[in-house]
Amino acid sequence: MDETFKINHANRKVLFHYLETLSIPQLNTIPSGFSNNIIWNIGHIVVVQQLLVYNLSGLPMLVSSEMISQYKRGTTPNGEVTTEDVEELKKLLFLTLEQTQKDFEIGTFEKYMEYTTMTGYRIPDAKAAMEFNNFHEGVHLGIIMQLKKFV
Repeated sequence: MDETFKINHANRKVLFHYLETLSIPQLNTIPSGFSNNIIWNIGHIVVVQQLLVYNLSGLPMLVSSEMISQYKRGTTPNGEVTTEDVEELKKLLFLTLEQTQKDFEIGTFEKYMEYTTMTGYRIPDAKAAMEFNNFHEGVHLGIIMQLKKFV
């Protein structure tokens, strides 16, 4: 699992950089031809990791139900985010990852409700969920890189 978390941490550092260097208007811009923006993709990444690992393990998540409603699969941006929203996501990028790593180390993830993703990949346990999460985050990082060209 160490490599899984190293990869995830490296990805989140890139996401953090976007949050640090782009303006609120840039983060909120939905370019023509796109259905979401940079900030939605980052929020979605945080929420999906929690849903895949904690929710499917039957454990409390580290994000609010409001955040889940705002960024879960099938949603689109519903208004502009504020500086406070960006600061919260900056914290959650690493807080959620660090807590997940600690929880793996102490054996928190005992049960898991098997899940099949939109791509047809079957996730049998929390370890596989975290590994799949890296793929998911990579897809959204690619989308963010495309969005940045237009903001």
